[in-house]
Amino acid sequence: MKRLTALTAVILLALTTQAAADTAAPARPGIDFRAALQPIDGFGFSMAFQRADLLHGARGLSPAKQREVLDLLLSKEKGAGLSILRLGIGSSTDRVYDHMPTILPTDPGGPDAPPTYVWDGWDGGQVWLAKEAKAYGVERFFADAWSAPAFMKTNSSENDGGELKPEWRQAYANYLVQYAKFYEREGIRITDLGFTNEPDWTATYASMRFTPRQAVDFLKVLGPTVRASGLKTELVCCDAAGWDRQVAYTEAIEADPAADRAVRTITGHRYSGPTTVPQPTDKRVWMSEWSPDGTTWNENWDDGSGYDGLTVAADIQTTLTTGNANAYVYWTGASLGATRGLIQLANPGDAYRVSKRYWALAAFSRFIRPGAVRVPVTHADPALKITAFRNTDGSRVIEILNTGTTETSAAFTLRGGHDRHPDAYVTDETRSITPSDVASVHGTTLTATLAPRALTTIVLD
Repeated sequence: MKRLTALTAVILLALTTQAAADTAAPARPGIDFRAALQPIDGFGFSMAFQRADLLHGARGLSPAKQREVLDLLLSKEKGAGLSILRLGIGSSTDRVYDHMPTILPTDPGGPDAPPTYVWDGWDGGQVWLAKEAKAYGVERFFADAWSAPAFMKTNSSENDGGELKPEWRQAYANYLVQYAKFYEREGIRITDLGFTNEPDWTATYASMRFTPRQAVDFLKVLGPTVRASGLKTELVCCDAAGWDRQVAYTEAIEADPAADRAVRTITGHRYSGPTTVPQPTDKRVWMSEWSPDGTTWNENWDDGSGYDGLTVAADIQTTLTTGNANAYVYWTGASLGATRGLIQLANPGDAYRVSKRYWALAAFSRFIRPGAVRVPVTHADPALKITAFRNTDGSRVIEILNTGTTETSAAFTLRGGHDRHPDAYVTDETRSITPSDVASVHGTTLTATLAPRALTTIVLD
């Protein structure tokens, strides 16, 4: 009887201990800089459709103001330090603004006839911009085609969708390779080459449809053509209009050995909805185009419009975490009128304006450099969106977006690295990557005071 009582006591003690463990406070939030999630290839932008020509002064922007905008986009010290430039491979036979001129304006007479390529060394201002970007240290040049020349397509137009005629596949592959060779002649290596933009959507402007199967079939032609060219260029695919829609293209590539071998990077846009899943691949994955919808030029940080700065900051956080993306390429760096670009250029005139969307992106791109890796973050506050990164130079970056409407404080246990006084920067309605004394480190504990509806960037050397 005593033995039974002792056994009962042991059982009761075990149950009590387990109950206490179940109700214990969760472990302190932590950031493990010793671990590694996905590598980061960079953050980028495009100035296709002759936006680069605007920046060069086509509507009156002076050389002094051009340099200021270039600094904003490309300087690591003065601006965003964007590190990927997306170029548009044109299909238009004219040079009207908002068109992209083609290097093959005349039908050679058939897919096997010798083509007569035309190169002006300007490419709607993109050659000049690429050279400027290279001088700032940019190494990733991503060239993407919206459409093949009209005569290669089933609808005989660069616009309104249409498909690539099967008999023109090799000629189109040669065309893309020649575009990259023209840039190589200008001293710019196209590192990433795409043959389609939003193949799942028909636009009234330059556009071309591919099903996942058709994309795979073309990759079997383009892959060997690029390899045989001697170019050190890797292929990307497929820039579907929606991140969710890109999944079907990714699965088709993964299922075909030849297409799988041809592609280095999976690319998807996210216009059809937020990033809710990672792409089903172990390749690099880029969010290669997005800007929020909107009807006016908007410089606000948080106005509920859906195309303000906070919207972009939240999208970057979600894309890097839920989407597990290796790069984030915003759509337009600078444009005219009611643009949702980062910067608005005068039309005409020698002036520009900067949006809070720009500062949202810059708060990431200035500090998180190519080659960084995202590291694990553990926390329990649903109002906070947090990412953390380790750069190749050993610096560590923490991005905290407080989506709540009240100031809050947070403490994190840091693992890995030697901790000194952190540098902190706040971006909100009144501040733009503004140095702020809101973070401190004691031992291995980082404490931060987080302003409401604000992005706080913390840098540890």
